[in-house]
Amino acid sequence: MIEGQEGVTWDDWVALASACEDHGVEALFRSDHYISGFDESRPVLDAWATICGLAARTTKLELGTLVSPATFRHPSVLTRSAATADEISGGRVTLGIGAGWMEREHEAYGFAFGAARERIARLAEQVEIAHGLLHEDRFDFEGTYYRLQDAPGLGRPDLPILVGGSAKPGTTGPAVRFADEYNTLFGTLDEVRDRKQALDAACEKAGRDPSTLRYSLMAPCVVGRDEREVNESARRIGSRFGRDPKDVLLRYGERGPVGTVDEAVEHLKQIEELGYERVMLQHLAHDDLDTVALIGRELAPAVA
Repeated sequence: MIEGQEGVTWDDWVALASACEDHGVEALFRSDHYISGFDESRPVLDAWATICGLAARTTKLELGTLVSPATFRHPSVLTRSAATADEISGGRVTLGIGAGWMEREHEAYGFAFGAARERIARLAEQVEIAHGLLHEDRFDFEGTYYRLQDAPGLGRPDLPILVGGSAKPGTTGPAVRFADEYNTLFGTLDEVRDRKQALDAACEKAGRDPSTLRYSLMAPCVVGRDEREVNESARRIGSRFGRDPKDVLLRYGERGPVGTVDEAVEHLKQIEELGYERVMLQHLAHDDLDTVALIGRELAPAVA
């Protein structure tokens, strides 16, 4: 998972995608932001334009957003963009949707931000609309924020919808009704256990079998073949965000696979035991393709 707002150029994206395909990394997800929260001089490429380009440049790599804010695009535009990318890729795209949280980028580019309750309500409507447009031949919708009248469907029922959040009712509600996957992020093992239990309970309350909702986690990753490589990886990450490498290891070690390959595998297996089917590893030093290769060749096969 790449933080695409942190100065990732098109050439960087092509190199990342090629490294993933060459070394067996199954999926490349990206954040959807229009501004960096750390250094606003870093260039930002639009998420869905990037995904469309990568869809045409790759052959087997799964692509998607973690996650597209409901505040950025009308749901009809968002869903059509995802459906277009999915057709270009031959069915390898996941539409990730979240409520949006970074107020600064909304102010900078004129997006309405609103209170948290309003953003959550918009998210619920967007997820329902996306599901309807992908699954129905014709779709009507009358909500607080959006209205669709006899909209022709997009004919892509196999395009997965992913909802991102921290397992609070505002995101679990629409997820258990319409989503294929729920992704949570940056949690300790105890926190992700509690979130999984909350999602299971929400499914059961809605009459949905919890096993039909895919659970995933986005987690920070600092990995190497030995202690020297781990420390070097932490140094690269720290240099991009003005952090001490020791702080990187301490902060991320509570919430993700950090350490040697064996140590990272142990952490991933603990996440798997909690009921999570996949982990999107946050790769913050995006020009470090050696770590991408390490993930694909050694880390992923060890937990497959």
